[in-house]
Amino acid sequence: MIGKPMTIGAPWLHIIKFSIPIFLGAVLQQLYSTVDTVIVGHFCGESALAAVGTTNTMVFFFLAAAIGFSAGNGVLIAQHFGAERPADVRRYAAGGIWFMLTAGLISGAAGIILSRWIYIYFMAVPPEIIDETMLYFRIYCTGLVFQFGYNALAAILRSVGDSAATLYFLLLASVLNIVIDIWFVAYLHLGVAGAAAATNISQTVSLAAAWIYMHRKYPYFRYHINEIKFDRQVISGTIKIGWPIAVQMMIVALGISGIQRAANTFGQIMTATFAIGHRIEMYLHLPCNALMTTLATFTGQNVGAGKMNRVLQGARQGVLLSFILTLFLALIIWIYAEELPGLFALQSETAKYCTAYLNAMAFIVVILSLYVPLFGVFQGTRHALIPTIVALCALTLRVIVTYWLKRDDLMGYSIIWWNGLFGFSLGCTITWIYYISRRWQYNASGN
Repeated sequence: MIGKPMTIGAPWLHIIKFSIPIFLGAVLQQLYSTVDTVIVGHFCGESALAAVGTTNTMVFFFLAAAIGFSAGNGVLIAQHFGAERPADVRRYAAGGIWFMLTAGLISGAAGIILSRWIYIYFMAVPPEIIDETMLYFRIYCTGLVFQFGYNALAAILRSVGDSAATLYFLLLASVLNIVIDIWFVAYLHLGVAGAAAATNISQTVSLAAAWIYMHRKYPYFRYHINEIKFDRQVISGTIKIGWPIAVQMMIVALGISGIQRAANTFGQIMTATFAIGHRIEMYLHLPCNALMTTLATFTGQNVGAGKMNRVLQGARQGVLLSFILTLFLALIIWIYAEELPGLFALQSETAKYCTAYLNAMAFIVVILSLYVPLFGVFQGTRHALIPTIVALCALTLRVIVTYWLKRDDLMGYSIIWWNGLFGFSLGCTITWIYYISRRWQYNASGN
């Protein structure tokens, strides 16, 4: 066996043990762009900070594709692993790596070509920061192939029960990113270009470390280069399961881009406010996202082993853990809402708006924690389209409410952050109605 499947023992214990490295790894992954923003804010000024910050949503758009399709491949591998079919585990991992590297190259080229249209016409970035915005984003796009490749390897390792290893790779990359960021931006004065290059170098190192580790530790994953090739069945299955996951997250990215555009119409101060507020908000999303990823693997393995009762137990316990952890983080953000903007060297007016954003979001995000972990259950039972539908409904409502009320005398610019109350409430309602219906149990094994 490659590792211990999550098909025996207390579900909550497996969930906690498996999700902790994923959560910590996600924290480190968030630090990538946070460090860029902090260092740029301190050494290049608020306009450069706003330029880097306004790329957050499109960066997340491509990260969504990387995470979504790698997760789809991971679900297939987890099911073969739970059913103890090592030959299929090896085959699906090889096909997934080829697919993800190819997707990374295509995504990088698309990002570079479309960047001007995205930031000038779609997001309406203020003219005074457009050049720095595009420079940062285009350099970032050249490293997408490494980001996609790393997520492919991370999903493979998680699918066979090794979620801890990815934490070490991200720790290495995060420390390296901080060192190179300071060197490039503070000492070489490369500005936003240096920040983007530091991120790409760090991502490349994490990919190399993951490949070396996987190759040395697991005989099943010791591939010759000619084994990493196109496999129609593997890619078809990966896309079938992965595209709803990817689209779900892309919808979130596009919806947030729409809200960012609304913030941009209030000027550079609100652009910086939303960029930093949303950056901090993303840390509040990490517990429920980590438990969603955990429950996808947990569910996939138990479906493969024919243990649906354990899936139900895991779902309930996962949601409870998500709520407790998110509430704890939300209280910390609420308590330190006035101090956190200072980390980014924001001017006093921007810092005031950012504090208001964080005070509201600390309350609103708790709603998110009550339903996002169930997305993992749906993904693990091959019903990944449901989270996509939920995300589309929630984000559509958020965008509509934002543009409807942004000129309202009562809400005004504050709807930039209060829109989540409407969207998350709708998403929670739809998710629980579907979960209670038990329709997600149909055809869970794909047979």
